[in-house]
Amino acid sequence: MKELIERLTQGDKLNATELGQLLKSAATDLSVLQLLRENAVRTACAQFGLGIYIRGLIELSSFCKCDCLYCGLRRSNRTAERYRLTHEEVMACCREGYALGFRTFVLQGGEDGTHTDEWLVELISDMRRTYPDVAITLSLGERTEESYRRLKEAGANRYLLRHEAANEELYASLHPSSKGLKHRLECLEALKRCGYQTGMGMMIGVKGQSVDHIVEDLLLIERLQPEMVGIGPFLPHKATPLGSEPAGELNMVLATIAIVRLMLPKALLPSTTALATLHPRGRLEGILSGANVVMPNLSPSDVRAKYAIYENKASWGKEAAEGLSALESELNTIGYHIDYARGDFNNLKH
Repeated sequence: MKELIERLTQGDKLNATELGQLLKSAATDLSVLQLLRENAVRTACAQFGLGIYIRGLIELSSFCKCDCLYCGLRRSNRTAERYRLTHEEVMACCREGYALGFRTFVLQGGEDGTHTDEWLVELISDMRRTYPDVAITLSLGERTEESYRRLKEAGANRYLLRHEAANEELYASLHPSSKGLKHRLECLEALKRCGYQTGMGMMIGVKGQSVDHIVEDLLLIERLQPEMVGIGPFLPHKATPLGSEPAGELNMVLATIAIVRLMLPKALLPSTTALATLHPRGRLEGILSGANVVMPNLSPSDVRAKYAIYENKASWGKEAAEGLSALESELNTIGYHIDYARGDFNNLKH
């Protein structure tokens, strides 16, 4: 495995068989996983140093028209607590976040039909006028290319749209009400055409997923060359069809993050909230696998628990915007610190 890791570190492309071998070995052999992670950390540090970018996460709405099998916000979940933030509530979150030092805001939400282009354009335009120096990231699901273009022209910079599964059969099994993987990938291509810094990504450990499926994900990421990649474990929610399934395995998540870092040295990789929820040291372990972004929660305190994609979501303390001092202290324990810059992809070292 050492040869495969070295080749990947040097910029060589591994084929599907080699990637599968590396994933399986890293998930079961701690010495292989450690070597993989060490190389990923060196690669990340060569680009970003020891600074970790912070993004302020604002969860707009827990309403969603989709019925994804793994998600607690799915429309069939009659027990979900639904809410929508108002324009004024979002701007209040931004005021708080800006004062704390955030220079990226992430607007995330279910695919809520009331979030029309007009409503979002007004909100994004207001954010852009008020905070001209911040980056605005959207994660609002599938929309038309014209919609993406309008939101970009209003002032948005980045868009996160996780592809979730590169295998058509697996994708269809998890997203019964969707337009399919082909449409998802068309949305990603549309986002690139509109000029967004574009993010994709997937869960690790969801029911039906094999190592071969993760290899397909890796090859798709390598082909599309996104600026951001979000990778986290599957976490069950009891009010979904997958509620009794086990969570994804930590080591497989860390191995996948590390491989993506070596594939895409300049990419922005978050150590996700799901990782922090899976394991008490999950966020740190993600950083020690090559991640360089964290996304503390800026949502109003009374709605954080309602945005329940999975159960027991970490959204307080070090996972909250108001806990930045605790986050700084935690990062210091592994030799890192908060970087308060916007952290755009195109500002990286070459």
